[in-house]
Amino acid sequence: MRSLADTLRRIKGFRSVPEVPTRSSPRLRPLNRFGLNPGGLRAWCHVPANITPAPALVVALHGCTQSASVYDHCSGWSGLGEERGFAVLFPEQVRSNNTNLCFNWFNPVDVRRDSGEAMSIRQMIDHMVDRYCLDRNRIFITGLSAGGAMANAMLAAYPEVFTAGAILAGLPYMSASTVPQAFDRMRGYGLPSGLALQAKLRSASDHEGSWPAISVWHGGGDDTVAPANARAIVDQWRGVHCVQSRPTISQQRGDHTLQIWQDATGRDVIELHTLAAMGHGAPIDIAKGYEKDGPFFLDIGVSSTLEAARAWGLGDTKPGEFSFTRMLGPWRAGRKPL
Repeated sequence: MRSLADTLRRIKGFRSVPEVPTRSSPRLRPLNRFGLNPGGLRAWCHVPANITPAPALVVALHGCTQSASVYDHCSGWSGLGEERGFAVLFPEQVRSNNTNLCFNWFNPVDVRRDSGEAMSIRQMIDHMVDRYCLDRNRIFITGLSAGGAMANAMLAAYPEVFTAGAILAGLPYMSASTVPQAFDRMRGYGLPSGLALQAKLRSASDHEGSWPAISVWHGGGDDTVAPANARAIVDQWRGVHCVQSRPTISQQRGDHTLQIWQDATGRDVIELHTLAAMGHGAPIDIAKGYEKDGPFFLDIGVSSTLEAARAWGLGDTKPGEFSFTRMLGPWRAGRKPL
């Protein structure tokens, strides 16, 4: 544990980060009256104009200092959803809950099943599914930084809800329970052991069925959320997926390394994307036409939005286009090596 003075210094530095400028995302509309909302969150959504029967749902959680509109503008999720025919839900933090607009991933009340912010997001999902007749077997979640940590919390607390998730620059579930601990974990200090993290995941629910597959993305040069957190997330999920420490498959293209853990059936259950030269943020590829440059969205020629969508069976690779997603189709369909 760092000293109190060091914690206060880092909190001050974190609050000095300028708020991301507001951008208009014309596709988003408010989602109201979605439940009791114990976490006091707002919600926005996009549903395609020509919605197909039983479409998928992607839940996207913004990072600190961001809004749902900013996150959509830069990540491109609603544009991809409009083109591919799936719905997108954007939970949004409010300043009365967190002055930096971070989801409270470190607060036990907010990440516990049927409590706080986690329950609010769960209610949003139920409302979306019922209102728009979405496919309950194709619900995915992703998030950046604090949103990535909250996405991991949702996967842990409600594993029966999600098919898969993508965690960008996030942190392990229940690795911190106070603000000072949260800043320590962000810096890579005091991370619980793999066994301890696995126990926290298993205790989050009484789930006995199949577990969501996860994809972890992290920059090797991230000095806001230490890269050690990415491996800690992998270790947290290895237990429920019954996979060993060593990945089944490793691939590399330039600074981008992909490690894949497959279960006994050959299903890809954990992916770890490491971008060696990248700092804190979400990797994007503006040339693909969906994502936009902005604070914490880093144009390095790799689209985390498209890669996640392809892995989930929500998008195709164009002829001649390179993709690290080797196996197409929904996770639960059981992707096999080509």
